[in-house]
Amino acid sequence: MTTDTIATSKPTPKPKWLRVKLPTGKKYTELRGVVDKYNLNTICTAASCPNMGECWTEGTATFMILGNVCTRSCGFCGVKTGRPESIDWDEPEKVARSIKLMQIKHAVITSVDRDDLKDMGSIIWAETVKAIRRMNPGITLETLIPDFQGNERNIDRIVEVSPEVVSHNMETVKRLTREVRIQAKYERSLQVLKYLKDQGITRTKSGIMLGLGETEDEVIQTLQDLKSVNLDIVTIGQYLQPSKKHLPVKQFITPEQFKKYENVGLELGFRHVESSALVRSSYKAQKHLT
Repeated sequence: MTTDTIATSKPTPKPKWLRVKLPTGKKYTELRGVVDKYNLNTICTAASCPNMGECWTEGTATFMILGNVCTRSCGFCGVKTGRPESIDWDEPEKVARSIKLMQIKHAVITSVDRDDLKDMGSIIWAETVKAIRRMNPGITLETLIPDFQGNERNIDRIVEVSPEVVSHNMETVKRLTREVRIQAKYERSLQVLKYLKDQGITRTKSGIMLGLGETEDEVIQTLQDLKSVNLDIVTIGQYLQPSKKHLPVKQFITPEQFKKYENVGLELGFRHVESSALVRSSYKAQKHLT
């Protein structure tokens, strides 16, 4: 069954607990002004993240590198799919300058997948971390990386610059991986997270979305699998359909169920568990440094 076929089903109405508060506050207003004035590229604004106001007030923002066209076609993701443009080798300096202008204390860097490149973008990844630190002394970083097709040399480039947190998202349970993350593999993602930890990364992190048709037992099994590779931090949020062409929401998870998963995660021994409907990968990212 194709994504387009699935997406024709009648949409499930959003429940009351998914209402998003408009971002407010002096710090948010100041940062929004800087972003607009200098045309800075943040995932926060591009994805209309529901937590933008809260994160910006705490001095955290997320930036996407390696362009805005992905070589993969995941059924949940709103990023464009196709043939990406050539690499912008000035991008590390541009991102570092944006972070300085915004006076960000903790930056989260993510990217599209670049399976079209021999190094899969890992060189730009490493150069971006170096440039950010060079231009922003004292900053802390989280890198939300792709799987680099499991290539250890490419992953090593991330390890070598040693971000404070390295994250790679599982996105969903094992049974749904092929449908949700078409070119990804569940076991490969687990292996990437294990390799990062084995190479000495202090804090590893992953995230999953709920509401795609997974069962409670499958979610708990995923949490157990993540703990088996010594993961430190996990985020659990509600999947929301970016457009009618994407996978539909099968279920809206209740706050009580999210709380149950949080308790399960804490019992398993994760250092941090963020679990609620509006949680996204970088939610409360600075808190995860402790």
